[in-house]
Amino acid sequence: MKNEKGFIKVILMLIIIALIGILVFFGYAMYSEFTGEGTIILGNLEVTFPSNENREQINNSNLKIDNTIVDYTDNTLTGIKEYENRYLYKQLSSSEKLIYSKLYDNIEKLKTGTYKIEFGNAFKDILEQENGTNKLQEYYQTAIEAFTYDNPDIFFLDVTKMYINIETITKLFSTKYNVYITNAQDPTYLADYFKSKEQIDKCQKEIENIKEQILANIENESDFEKVKYIHDYLIDNIEYEQTFIEPNIYNIYGALVSKTCVCEGYAKALQYLLNEVELENVIVTGTATNNDGKTESHAWNYVKIDDEWYAIDTTWDDPIIVGGGKLTDKIKYRYFLKGSSTMSKNHFISAKFTADGQDFEVPKLSITDYNMEGVE
Repeated sequence: MKNEKGFIKVILMLIIIALIGILVFFGYAMYSEFTGEGTIILGNLEVTFPSNENREQINNSNLKIDNTIVDYTDNTLTGIKEYENRYLYKQLSSSEKLIYSKLYDNIEKLKTGTYKIEFGNAFKDILEQENGTNKLQEYYQTAIEAFTYDNPDIFFLDVTKMYINIETITKLFSTKYNVYITNAQDPTYLADYFKSKEQIDKCQKEIENIKEQILANIENESDFEKVKYIHDYLIDNIEYEQTFIEPNIYNIYGALVSKTCVCEGYAKALQYLLNEVELENVIVTGTATNNDGKTESHAWNYVKIDDEWYAIDTTWDDPIIVGGGKLTDKIKYRYFLKGSSTMSKNHFISAKFTADGQDFEVPKLSITDYNMEGVE
């Protein structure tokens, strides 16, 4: 009898010890779940951007010579943020819009070159899917493309130096993610020419001063006259940079302040100024074939006038004239407000800005060229 009681006591003691162990284990597990770091695995994803360059040369001895719509409603009354009406932004998925909007809302902070854009666990549903990391990479690439081609005034950023980082935090009962954008291994994500926020603010002021001078000359003009004046200003003041070694040749600072750039600089400068005069417009990219039969990547613009879309290739309207000579109006306006019947001969649109990005829709051009009779 005593042996049985002793045996029962031992069993009870073991059960109590087991229960205490279980309680301690679950207590620690709960503590770890809500306060501990867990196991963290870190990875980062980057974007890729090709150059868009095609410059036409004209031999003076022989002169014979195919998205960013901005809706300028009063956003202060509607409560809509400016970027929400932009053409490329409106084509994004909800996850891509989140990335875009975080970048846009922090433009001033991005001028530091090291500011961390944080998303926390916002992409958990994506990352838990099969190939979730690859999907987030695609969303990031597309969001960055839309952000870049919607906003020519972010001239100081080099988005190829911006990485989206994914921390995978594994705990006992759950996995969480911490997603953020940083400069990763690069010192900053600023373009090479720019070193500080103070310098960027100074450069931005230089751009705005030139912009104000331009706008002052066309304040009361028709839409056509505004477009023509801006087009002519860029051609008269910019020199095409043939060595590809000067800084800022792909952005509006190079085009408007340094006054030297390549085709992307021409296109972004035109976009920037058309935005300022509240004309719907978009940068398009693709390839173009010049008079020598050479086909290369290229960038140009679409603008909406009188409810129709027309193309402008400011770069090709400002050609390099071999052997010297005067830039005649015939050359200067060859690709000014043209329809698809003209542009489709040697300009070929790509729906993608990069090979890894999504297909973006572009406006449909008028078939015919803009009728400039009586308005030139």
